[in-house]
Amino acid sequence: MSQPHLLVVEDDTELLTLLSTRLRDEGYRVTTATTGPEAVDAAEEDAPDVALIDVMLPGFDGLEVCRRLRASLPTVYVMMLTAKSSEVDRVVGLEVGADDYVTKPFSLQEVVARVRSGLRRLHMTETAGESDQPIVIDGLVIDLSRREVSVDGEPVQLTVREFDLLYFLASHADKPFTRMQLLDKVWDLRYEGYERTVDSHVQRLRSKIEPDAGSPRFVKTVWGVGYKLQSEPA
Repeated sequence: MSQPHLLVVEDDTELLTLLSTRLRDEGYRVTTATTGPEAVDAAEEDAPDVALIDVMLPGFDGLEVCRRLRASLPTVYVMMLTAKSSEVDRVVGLEVGADDYVTKPFSLQEVVARVRSGLRRLHMTETAGESDQPIVIDGLVIDLSRREVSVDGEPVQLTVREFDLLYFLASHADKPFTRMQLLDKVWDLRYEGYERTVDSHVQRLRSKIEPDAGSPRFVKTVWGVGYKLQSEPA
């Protein structure tokens, strides 16, 4: 794997220096930005593998940065940096497409560990075995080793969490899961109040893989329970 590229967006210059120095010491190539517009421009000029984005930024906030990155760079792993007291920011961040978050104050060791975890998800090709066969369900092909998805032969670009969600449901086809179970298995979250995150990701996933998102073929709603991936046509 080539040297991973990280984008760190933080308007507190002291914290920005601490973060970027530690991450460079870990062997990562780091680009920094202090405002929302700077972050978007930097990402468009040189796409990062992982973006660490503070929520409170000048210009426009980190949530808007996340939205714009998701539109232009769907596979970048987005990690939000949020205030410990701001539950709303964490929920909204996950809903708009963030893959993870770290609450302030945090240790640099924790950030490094989260970055490593994100990079492992992005580069599963290097650890997947040759025996890992794609999951094929009625025209939907999910290749874990390459983290690629296609529908009827057409490639589909998914974010990291969208892929993880789809792969988990497909690996347990026809079994319904509650939102809390999906939060636990896909996001490693075990707290109530984040259920809307699952709904938001399902909605975006359907818009990408379903011929008709309003009448989904693959990801079905199980009323009173949650969601499942259906293996056979209705």
